[in-house]
Amino acid sequence: MRARRVRALLMGGQACVLYGAAEFSRDTDFAILASADNLDRLRKALGDLRAVAIAVPPLTAAYLRRGHAVHFRCRHPDAAGMRIDVMSRMRGVDAFTHLWKRRTTIELTDRTMCDLLSLPDLVQAKKTQRDRDWPMIRRLLEASYFEHRAKPTAALVRFWLRELRTPALLVEVAGTYAGACRRLIARRPLLALAASGRVDDLERGLAAEEAEERARDRQYWTPLRRELERLRHAKPV
Repeated sequence: MRARRVRALLMGGQACVLYGAAEFSRDTDFAILASADNLDRLRKALGDLRAVAIAVPPLTAAYLRRGHAVHFRCRHPDAAGMRIDVMSRMRGVDAFTHLWKRRTTIELTDRTMCDLLSLPDLVQAKKTQRDRDWPMIRRLLEASYFEHRAKPTAALVRFWLRELRTPALLVEVAGTYAGACRRLIARRPLLALAASGRVDDLERGLAAEEAEERARDRQYWTPLRRELERLRHAKPV
């Protein structure tokens, strides 16, 4: 991707590993810019990887901009069997140009540079109807908190208050940063429960919050799944 200058941000399970919340993943997921030039560069990168499409829809800007994922399987010996999924639009996530400005760039052990979704953007992208995503959100926030709690920035404190899903840690942050907590209660009402230390009620509030996000994701994907079904039935055997 970097050799072909593709505007792409690593997300999904591989990004979670790099943020310290280990997850086994056979897929490599990217958020990409769905411009004509960038899609041309992406096609060249996929060609280098000898990647073939394994499902509908086809790789076009129109499908990506509607929120579909496009799926490939690599045949290059160095990446044999690797699945690559690319998306451009995700529910509740900002446009790619904003994601790119907020990206995290890290150096891997082999000195390869890697661009990732920022941690807040990755957390937002993980708010799906899939069971495996919610424990991962919790681990991502816990990893962030334990790494930075000694000297957090104001932005990190706000991030923890908006997104933490571990009741004990949310109570701890709400008590330590009471002023920031009060300012965010209108945005996340269950922070009032965290501030008062009502752990049982807080657990129920977190469950309700998750259920609401899952329902929104199901609603978002309903028309997209219908479109995929039409494409599958229309595809030649």
